[in-house]
Amino acid sequence: MTVALLCGLLAFLTIAALLICALYLVDTQESPLTERLEELRLHAMTGATRAERRHRGSGFWSRVAFLISHFPGGDEWLAGAEKDLAAAGVRRKNAAVAYVFFSIAALTASLGTVLYFSRNLDFASILSFSLGGVMVGYYLPKRVLRTLVTRYRRRLTEALPDMVDLLSIVLGTGLSLDQAFIRVSEELQHIYPELAEELYLLTVQMQAGQERSEAFRQLVKRTGVDDIKSLAAMIVQSERFGTSLSQALIVYSESLRNRRRLRAEASIGKAGVKMLFATVLLIFPVFFVITLVPAILTAVRTFSNMRR
Repeated sequence: MTVALLCGLLAFLTIAALLICALYLVDTQESPLTERLEELRLHAMTGATRAERRHRGSGFWSRVAFLISHFPGGDEWLAGAEKDLAAAGVRRKNAAVAYVFFSIAALTASLGTVLYFSRNLDFASILSFSLGGVMVGYYLPKRVLRTLVTRYRRRLTEALPDMVDLLSIVLGTGLSLDQAFIRVSEELQHIYPELAEELYLLTVQMQAGQERSEAFRQLVKRTGVDDIKSLAAMIVQSERFGTSLSQALIVYSESLRNRRRLRAEASIGKAGVKMLFATVLLIFPVFFVITLVPAILTAVRTFSNMRR
């Protein structure tokens, strides 16, 4: 009874931790610009390193980050999680700490569940199931984060042709490139909020005095989308050599639409192969059961009556 109560309490605390981390990650995001300015202010005042600045604070997540940093490789884990979350569009302050805490809670939940249901088995079975639980708890958060990154990049790729069309139209009205990006980000914030947020960060960096090539380089580094990399290179080259950017954007928009159409055709071509496995494994067995089982039962009854 005591073991069951302890396991139930541990499961409750783990589920609560998972829910808290999930709600924190999907909640309304804070401004990355505000966080960056605060980081630069602390660095100028104290000369602290990135890890030290991260662990200073009185909040719950700051204490969690301070505890994680005491483990070997803790700071590297937080830095890698922060980079991956930024690629997924999650840029809240302490989001990396919440993700690491979520990963630890998922690992604990998976291992605890396996140990609870295999408690009556022999030692070898418990050890093998425990290894499986550890693998599931370790790779599941990574898989979820990789899915979020893929979905975020797909949304950026799908929104890029419309953004390029709108940018070429706005540039044709006589606005400068910086003003055109601001206008486009305002127009796209309700249709493509992910790309609008990236354009807003780009304009903020350029307005703060950063070189345009460096701002575009950081945009490509944040998103990791090849089409955005090509667009940034085209804009930088057009500005450097003085060519018509509006005409180049029209041509590039057409090429983006051709790529999107080719990707759609490739997905359609793969759909038949994917449906084949579902048909063979799920539909055909049910079809055979429905059509053959009644005939088999009738034949069995007929032979039984003949023997009698």
